Amino acid sequence: MGNQRRKILGILTAAAVLACGLLAAPWTPRLSSDISGDRALAEAVRPLLQKPAHQVSVVYLEDGTAKFAGFGADEHTEFEIGSISKTFTAALLADAVERGELTLETTVADILGPDLADSDAEIGTVTLAELASHRSGLPRLATDPGSLVFAFLGVALHRDPYPASPAAILEHAQSAPVGGRGSVSYSNLGYAFLGQLLAKAAGMSYADLLQQRILDPLDMKDTYAPVTADNLRPDAPTGRSAGGLGQGAWTGNGTAPAGGIRSTAADMARYTQAMLAGTAPGSKALDPQWDAGDGEQVGLAWFTQVSSEAPDRAVTWHNGMTGGFAAMAALERDAGRAVLIFSNVATGQEEAALTLLKEGI
Repeated sequence: MGNQRRKILGILTAAAVLACGLLAAPWTPRLSSDISGDRALAEAVRPLLQKPAHQVSVVYLEDGTAKFAGFGADEHTEFEIGSISKTFTAALLADAVERGELTLETTVADILGPDLADSDAEIGTVTLAELASHRSGLPRLATDPGSLVFAFLGVALHRDPYPASPAAILEHAQSAPVGGRGSVSYSNLGYAFLGQLLAKAAGMSYADLLQQRILDPLDMKDTYAPVTADNLRPDAPTGRSAGGLGQGAWTGNGTAPAGGIRSTAADMARYTQAMLAGTAPGSKALDPQWDAGDGEQVGLAWFTQVSSEAPDRAVTWHNGMTGGFAAMAALERDAGRAVLIFSNVATGQEEAALTLLKEGI
């Protein structure tokens, strides 16, 4: 049986190598010269953008007003927002707590009940708060052989590496090792698990829960979790790696709660403004509650950094990256200010967002 598995893995590896060799030569991303929106914002952010970059949308929020600038894109251009999706899942949790449906101390066993694979396993005692703050002890990714193979093939073939279904995510999280519980250790698996638990508790799919409780109330018509490629909107864009290779859409399937949402600068500005104002469903997710080390705290998904140089200017942030997109959201809550940057190239723009937030326009 072991030899057979090795043969199958060898065949899959060879197929991946062959497919990679057939891909078109990479295209070097260059920042588009087609500028839209606020010119002053565009000129302020242009020298800050990390290379390579191509299509970029920028939002500058201050005093309840949003300014937009784009390079080859505008406020209605669709992007994958990657792990910023986790902030929506965190908002769903905070909203469920506000509704009295769940508490932060609700456990995995409380939700899964008789569906829990092993009633004596430690995973059953993990709380929703631990999952939402990356303190559950679950590994960053699923560790079962099937997930590892699909992750490898997804990266090698420039396709979505997360095809596991919601049911599979529930299984993978329960079978994964739990180690270092209580300390912050970033976990995509933990957030995928959290999203599917919230969906199960609500009796609907994650995509429907997101739509009903976050997107509809905020009128975010251009934001959605496709979950599978079949649900992508017509002409849904795809991005490129930092090296310029075209990438397939990442929809995430069961992992969508951790990184499968698509949105636009306009919708994300609406979401961020409502979070800053405290009017968004689940906006308490922003509040820092646990120590994350290195002078940083974590709330539900969101990280908050306090600089020793400017202790009165705490920055609450989250970033995201998929195979072909990058996103960054940086908020200065006390000042009611935020910067959002979205790119169709997988090059992080974190420093650009933080610098613009600090220096302004």
